[in-house]
Amino acid sequence: MDHTTDTITLLKKSGALLEGHFLLSSGRHGDQYFQCALLLSRPERAAAALSGLIAQLKADMSAGKIRIDAVVGPAIGGIIVAYELGRQLGLPALFTERDDSGVMTLRRGFEIKQDMSILVAEDVVTTAKSSGECIKALEEAGAKIAGLACIVDRRAPGLEIDLPFYPACRLEAKTWAPDDCELCREGLPLVKPGSRKIK
Repeated sequence: MDHTTDTITLLKKSGALLEGHFLLSSGRHGDQYFQCALLLSRPERAAAALSGLIAQLKADMSAGKIRIDAVVGPAIGGIIVAYELGRQLGLPALFTERDDSGVMTLRRGFEIKQDMSILVAEDVVTTAKSSGECIKALEEAGAKIAGLACIVDRRAPGLEIDLPFYPACRLEAKTWAPDDCELCREGLPLVKPGSRKIK
């Protein structure tokens, strides 16, 4: 079994792969939702799910393809992912979070030195909106972005990541704009399982 298959198996075993009609944190509707917190609540599963990704990062670091000084995840979904990546890579693990106005920022005494090379870590990448907000905060603090890592890559076809990209697994999931959702037309109840406030 390859590492991607291992990660998908662990997601299913943890009950982290849900099917239904979901309001995603991107604002789009989807037929699957990845509640990665259920996977990450088991440290041994978190370590195993990210092992293939870690191996690739270590190989690229050794080959000089990527330099990483610290790992940063956007709250909430990226916090444990960043921690686990940092733990296995032997690097600092920080996180960004929203301030009272909803803007993603560094707080809690976290500091980024000028030109630090940062790996951004997420649980799930759909539109990369949270990652983009995290990257903006880090660049404003003087960081350089080395790449983006995640547990699940569920991007819609055509959405490109303009950075070195390290997903632990790729899963195709259908998503729709709210005004053009097949599941809404079928009358399926909409569930909002995420943590982000959506207007």
